Amino acid sequence: MTENVWAYRAGVDHLAADLTGYGVEALDGRIGKVDKHSDEVTDAYLVVDTGVWILGKEVLLPAGLVTRIDHVAEKVYVDRTKEQIKAAPEFRRDEYLGNPDHRQALGAHYLSKMSFGVPPA
Repeated sequence: MTENVWAYRAGVDHLAADLTGYGVEALDGRIGKVDKHSDEVTDAYLVVDTGVWILGKEVLLPAGLVTRIDHVAEKVYVDRTKEQIKAAPEFRRDEYLGNPDHRQALGAHYLSKMSFGVPPA
């Protein structure tokens, strides 16, 4: 993965459809559904509604975590575990969406996971 965790990887077909409602799969299982997404070049992300997995909270995932999108099955696959996603800085849409400090902390959290043996796809 490149250092820009806020951009989709080359080869990920993110423009073929609206991703809202797609299921999101971590390395070890389902984490929720896409509630909102951005595909801007340097500020691409997914807001994921985790449902009962984290008691109805949302998580913000930088687009650089997306390894592939299956438009037929309507699923987005990311290269982090549920625990790594759950351990990310807390996200509250009304306070953090567009907040550069939160974006920096979140990006640092996910980039640091490279040292945990999570291979880039």
